Amino acid sequence: MPRSSLLDNRILIFDKKGMRIKRVQVNGFIVSLLTAIIIAYFFPEGSELLHVHEITNIGIGFIFFFYGLKLSFKEVKQGLSNYRLHILVQCSTFILFPLIVLACKPLLESGIGNMLWIGLFFLAVLPSSVSSSVVMVSLARGNVPGAIFNATISGLIGVVVTPVWLGMVVQEVGNVSFLDVFVKLLIQIIIPITLGLFLNKKFGGIAAKRKNWISNFDKTIIVLIVYSSFSNSFISHLFRDMEWTHFVFLYVAVLVLFFGVMFIVYMLAKKVLKFTVEDRITALFCGSKKSLVHGSVMVNVMFGATPQGSLFIIPVMLYHISQILIIAVIAEKMAKRKEIAIG
Repeated sequence: MPRSSLLDNRILIFDKKGMRIKRVQVNGFIVSLLTAIIIAYFFPEGSELLHVHEITNIGIGFIFFFYGLKLSFKEVKQGLSNYRLHILVQCSTFILFPLIVLACKPLLESGIGNMLWIGLFFLAVLPSSVSSSVVMVSLARGNVPGAIFNATISGLIGVVVTPVWLGMVVQEVGNVSFLDVFVKLLIQIIIPITLGLFLNKKFGGIAAKRKNWISNFDKTIIVLIVYSSFSNSFISHLFRDMEWTHFVFLYVAVLVLFFGVMFIVYMLAKKVLKFTVEDRITALFCGSKKSLVHGSVMVNVMFGATPQGSLFIIPVMLYHISQILIIAVIAEKMAKRKEIAIG
């Protein structure tokens, strides 16, 4: 029987004689998210006893304060020149995604139900991820400055655009007051990120040096949000009447959406806009990714008081896991290309 050893988020696979066969990367963050769901199933009451919802409300403010603190006006200004790349990425993120999901609403609702469709639409209107987009573009030897610019701007645009898009369907979710949502957005997101921006010049260097600590803090808050959301759902027996086929259909829809957007963005970048190889890579990766950080935060801000919160975060988690695994493979293959092979 092969055995494994866990070290630095990697599993080493050995044969019977102890010879190493291969090394497999393990994403500890994904494992933590899945563990949070399991704990929520067996100990849902722990969320209330430990005041997890209150902790995450405070944590969200710090997430966006640190986000603003790390933003560099100099980098943003330098990235403005490549406007065609930026327009394609942002239009893909905030227009192409939601329009596809809206167009497929009759088919999707009949397959996964109204609540899960809202979760899929919620996924579609989220901004692009930041760290993973930059890392994957760098691995694939794409336009890294363009990736940094678009990931940064996407997060700022999403603070406004995501709630506006959600206003089209949010009335279908019970117990959600749009005025309350706006107040929460102002207190937990807009004010902290603005404060961070103003303090960037003075403390931005410290934030850059502590980026690993900040990243771990962000991930911890996200895990707590997932635990809190699923605890509420399990307590209210939200999943009792749901068929497993709904979740299979949902995952298929997530994959179709992912590959569909990637195909459209790539063809536009190559055939229509005639981008360089580096810009095509950046457009492909940044324009097809979605942020689990913003998704978890927005779920907590907009639907935190409702048991349906976990339903809205499930598509985001499925997409997040899929985009990491799939794009990592694509990025690795692109990194091995010859400079004259792609044109």
